[in-house]
This record gives sequence, C-alpha cells and structure tokens, in this order.
Amino acid sequence: MQKKIDKKTAILNVLREQAGPISSAKITELLALSGYSLSERTVRFYLKEFDEAGLTVANGKKGRKITEAGLAELQSVRITQRPDYLSAKIDQMIYRMNFDLPTRSGTVVVNTSLVNPHQLVSFAEKIHTVFAKRYGMGRLMTLVGPGETIGEVTIPKDKVGFCTVCSITLNGILLKHGIPMTSRFGGLLRLKNGKAFRFTEMIHYDGTSIDPLEVFIRSGMTDYHGAIRDGNGLIGASFREIPGESRQRLINIGERLDEIGLGAIMELGLPGEPLLEIPVSHGRVGAIVVGGLNPIAILEEREHRVFSRALSGLIEYDRLFSYEEFPSQLQKFL
Repeated sequence: MQKKIDKKTAILNVLREQAGPISSAKITELLALSGYSLSERTVRFYLKEFDEAGLTVANGKKGRKITEAGLAELQSVRITQRPDYLSAKIDQMIYRMNFDLPTRSGTVVVNTSLVNPHQLVSFAEKIHTVFAKRYGMGRLMTLVGPGETIGEVTIPKDKVGFCTVCSITLNGILLKHGIPMTSRFGGLLRLKNGKAFRFTEMIHYDGTSIDPLEVFIRSGMTDYHGAIRDGNGLIGASFREIPGESRQRLINIGERLDEIGLGAIMELGLPGEPLLEIPVSHGRVGAIVVGGLNPIAILEEREHRVFSRALSGLIEYDRLFSYEEFPSQLQKFL
C-alpha cells in the first residue's frame, strides 16, 4: 500500500512541477529521471484514477493537468507522512552490504548519477583529476547501462549510470571488524593548499531525509574547480566518530582499504580532542571522510543538471574499476 501511495505521489509531483498539461509518455520519462521505474501503461492507470477523483483534468491530446484538489492531496500526504531520516537509511545499507576485506568480494554501497554519456566525455579529464587529487571516495567507480537498475534507480535509455562508492561503505567495513563508526553530519569542507581547513556548512544526518551532499551540490555551493586547480575550494565531506581505543585499528584497516581503492579518510583526530574545531565526545575520535558524490559534482558547477541519488543501492565489488579506466569504459556507451 505504501509503495502505491509513493507512486501516486511521485506522479502528482511531476504534474505539479509543470506549467501546462503533460502527456503520460512525458510523465513516465520524468519519473525515470527521478529514479521511479513505472511503465507508461501504469502511469495511465493512475491518471485515470486521478481523473475520477478530481485530482487531475484531461486536456485533449496535450495530456493532464493537476487540479486544486490534486494540490491539496499532495499537501495532505506531506503532513501525514513521517520523515524517512537519512540516519535510518544509513543503518539499513550498512547492514545490507556484505563486502569482505580479506577476500575483496561482496557488495558495497554506491551513489548513482544519471548522465548523458556525451557530457561525461567533455568532463572526463576533470573527473579524473578529482579522483587523482584524492577528493573522491577511493579510486573506484563503475558505469551502468540503460535499462539496468541500482536499488530503486533505473537508468533511462539516453543516460548512463555513473556510480561511485558511497563513503558509508567505510562504516559497513569497520562494523564487520568490530569498530562502530557514527556518522554525525555531512558538510562543505574548505580546502587550503589541498588540506582540510574547516567546515563551512553542515547538515546532521539525524535531522534530514536528503543526503547533505546532494543538497550542497544541487545548490551550487561547491567549488571543485578551485580544489583541482590550486587546492583551494569547497568539497563534500562528512564528520564521523569512532571509539578512541579503535584509532590504531582504524589506521591499519584504512591502509588496507587504500591498497584496494577504497580509501576515504582525509583527517583523523585524537581521543577526546576537537578536529577542525568540531568537538567530539569524551573517549571518541573524530574522522573526516571524503564524499562519494564529489567526482560528478564538477558537472553541476558548470550548470549541467544531473540527477544524483546517494546510497542508491548495492553493487558487487568486482564490477568496479579504477577511475583511470573511465575514458575507455565510457566508449562502450557512445
């Protein structure tokens, strides 16, 4: 029932965002770009229900338009639905992934961005540099073709799925080694000469239903071009904590993760001491982890709108490849 409500709400949201009538085919296309995989036949079925309920009105061949009753219905849904906080989703994904460090096998959590492959070609060098400067989560990524699905995101026919490893993967790996890592907030990290300087913006994970980096990237608040040019810019990162007695073990595991392309720790504090002026609890250690969505954000800074979904799903580790292979792998989709 909840899935049915979510689908209806998604269709009404698409209609609400249009200036005029829109066809079922166009609705289906826009839903796909937002990560909803519905057939045009299913969309037409729901539109018929909406017409009967007075939520939409048909306008000949031009399609449907939402009514005042439809707008009121959307408002009602927002009031009655409880927020699905990101912290809960993080916990779910951590327990669902099953990557095993010794055997280098299993699933990791990924972010997925839907991008026109020709746009990726023109930004390939800059994406390469974001990884090379270690401003991305490790060195690995993958590309997913049209029709494939990652979690709830289905890749449309004219797009390619640009998948980067989500930094939450680090939490899952550490948990399997007996180190609980707490994710406190995601934020914009100012760099000075390539080094972490301070957080300028932050959103706590237990107070939002949207990934903070998605918000900052889409809002045009980042400066990856500055970061890759001279090391002075604004990139996405998160602040996390571990028990103080686990610090050396984290360093050891971090070195192993670097070897296999999953390194993500940018800064590590000392027990009970602030890190970049961010206080930590007694007996805890602060850690700054690089954001997994960072490489694709370089497109948004040049006003290329990209749909990105953090923690979009799980993918097998052996499907990942080094960012250095990105240009040759991309040729398969051109």
